[in-house]
Amino acid sequence: MNLNPSGWRPAAVAPSSVTAAGTLTGNRALQLEEKLIFEIGDGETCGVDFPEMEAAPESRLGVFARSAPIGLAGLSEPETVRHYTRLSRQNYAIDCGIFPLGSCTMKHNPRLNEKVARMPGFAEVHPLQPQETVQGALAVIHELAEWLIALTGMHGVAMTPKAGAHGELCGILCIRAALEARGDARKVILVPESAHGTNPATAAFAGYAVEGIPANAEGRVDLDALQARLGPDVAAVMITNPNTCGLFERDMKAISDAVHAAGAFVYCDGANFNAIVGRVRPGDLGVDAMHINLHKTFSTPHGGGGPGSGPVVLSEALAPYGPLPFVARMADGHYRLIEEETADEEHPASFGRMCAFHGQMGMFTRALAYILSHGADGLRQASGDAVLNANYLLHRLKDVLHAPFGETGPCMHEALFSDAGFADGISTLDVAKALIDEGFHPMTMYFPLVVHGAMLIEPTECESKATLDQFADALHSIARHAKLGDPALRQAPIHAPRTRLDEAQAARSPRLVWKEPA
Repeated sequence: MNLNPSGWRPAAVAPSSVTAAGTLTGNRALQLEEKLIFEIGDGETCGVDFPEMEAAPESRLGVFARSAPIGLAGLSEPETVRHYTRLSRQNYAIDCGIFPLGSCTMKHNPRLNEKVARMPGFAEVHPLQPQETVQGALAVIHELAEWLIALTGMHGVAMTPKAGAHGELCGILCIRAALEARGDARKVILVPESAHGTNPATAAFAGYAVEGIPANAEGRVDLDALQARLGPDVAAVMITNPNTCGLFERDMKAISDAVHAAGAFVYCDGANFNAIVGRVRPGDLGVDAMHINLHKTFSTPHGGGGPGSGPVVLSEALAPYGPLPFVARMADGHYRLIEEETADEEHPASFGRMCAFHGQMGMFTRALAYILSHGADGLRQASGDAVLNANYLLHRLKDVLHAPFGETGPCMHEALFSDAGFADGISTLDVAKALIDEGFHPMTMYFPLVVHGAMLIEPTECESKATLDQFADALHSIARHAKLGDPALRQAPIHAPRTRLDEAQAARSPRLVWKEPA
């Protein structure tokens, strides 16, 4: 199916019409121009009738009591509902269409998982409840932990980290604790070019010096360069597998063997675990620690602030150093939290506590519901379908977009393209903005850094062939215009509620607070 059989739409629009107000109200058809709530509300209107107070209650706020009107805009109930409904129509979400971000999976979130997470026994559980009253919640955490250990071939798991980067820090702290336990004060962590951008930040935050390892011509870790740099000062290597070029690190076992021979540890960024779950166990490849983005691999689209969850699976060498608390199953079948009070006798080598409580309960229930509803064979199929969809897009587009590693073997759940071949003056940003006019959320741009003008696309396992064909047709058409240097590209998007923004001004001088006009 060709999305635009008569040509590319933006090129047919006269430049003078881009900024012209087409209507008195600013609305376009049924797409309404929505003002800020402060611009449509006032301080006198309230959507709810409250009874008159006979006497003002005694304030117990002291100096913290409000001394001036708060200045909130008031609306009636229907006005409020309409305001937020109109705003929601301007929001693009996974429920609207494909979300082709690379390295940031936004896939369908089965409603079953949401229903499970909202069951009162899970949603309303309080972290300070007596343990005997939350045995079901503790059982969920323990069963999910066992699944994660089985799927990764590791020895233990720390369930408390709140998200991916938090999990990275947890893994590195485990490595540091293990090194300190043997009196080995190593100071350097190696991070390949093809690793996630959070890896060097995590290593530096943990107090290590960070050194890069180059990628080879295939976009994978240069094994010779890594082996040449290993030495008694290297604490660990942080590697992403599958990496940010969308490729599986074929030399992973050789890398792990070399790192272990040098007395260091292997940290694997497991943000892309969704591409290999059910097919490869990182523990079999020599990985010592790896975080798993539950919010990515096992349901719940992320982005927009979370919540996330980043449990860290640990090898036998690192498991004793994992953080507290953790859930243990007793001989009588009951579950118990191992806290600091019992750590001396049951977990003496732990590096300590990272979180106030026990982790993200909502994410645990969603993840376990996803795993149980799929089963082991379903998880294996999901990862296979994700890789198949990525390779389909790679095949559909590589005749018009430069695929820097398109000939080095099948890609892993992400298709990577560059801006090579675009006409002068046309950039990756222009192509991404033009996708908005076609009704698609843009792909990840300018990442990974190892590829100039990168466009990283992750279609996920849940998109149909029809959806992939629509997306491929649109991007194919835009890419052809990019090669021809169509100047209309630099104006895109022109059909969105807002046209091309001054991104530098928005980043450097953001207006985040509404001020009443003078």
